Amino acid sequence: MVWGVVIVVIALVFVGYVVVQGTRAARAWRKAAGDGDVGVIKQILDDAINSWSSMRRPKEVPSGVWRGIQSMNLVEVGPDSVHVSCQAESEYRLQDGRWVETSNPLQEGMAITARGVDMIFYELPYFRPESVQIDVYTTYRGPDGSADRQCVLSTPATRELVQQVDWDEWSAAEIVEALGGHYQLGESDRPLPVAPVPSATSGGNGHRSEPSS
Repeated sequence: MVWGVVIVVIALVFVGYVVVQGTRAARAWRKAAGDGDVGVIKQILDDAINSWSSMRRPKEVPSGVWRGIQSMNLVEVGPDSVHVSCQAESEYRLQDGRWVETSNPLQEGMAITARGVDMIFYELPYFRPESVQIDVYTTYRGPDGSADRQCVLSTPATRELVQQVDWDEWSAAEIVEALGGHYQLGESDRPLPVAPVPSATSGGNGHRSEPSS
């Protein structure tokens, strides 16, 4: 009986110690991120992006949009800013024996951007960025059939603008327009390549990640 009580007490002490240490670590991370430690901020983003890349798709998120989220790469971080890139491709469905495009890369990119902005602003632990830039890339084919990946949508979102978004009622296109998304349409409203907008993290205090292979 005595040994049983001792074991229970030791277990409670151990659990309490783990909880206290975890709380201290979380407080330290939150303080470092709040102080603008870009090394810590980069680690927070890396951990979040890795987690999203292996997470099961939420039922309410279309598969093409979730593929775009899982393609997310960290481009650069600053003391209060995040810059990422994603990939988007057309979505198709089989109709009368042939494949028909139901959503072009720009439309998919807008949906990916809306979801990504929401996740980065509101789901990151320990860090509250003031600005988030998402550049969406897609594959363009040249006259010779060669493939070239270029930016189709670049969106520099600020917390001030994000707080004005009606996430429940607005479409992805309306959200991107409200956030100042940059894109260009050509003939038959086909999306054209655009240059990414200048990054908010490019002022010299950021941490630029190496492009993934």
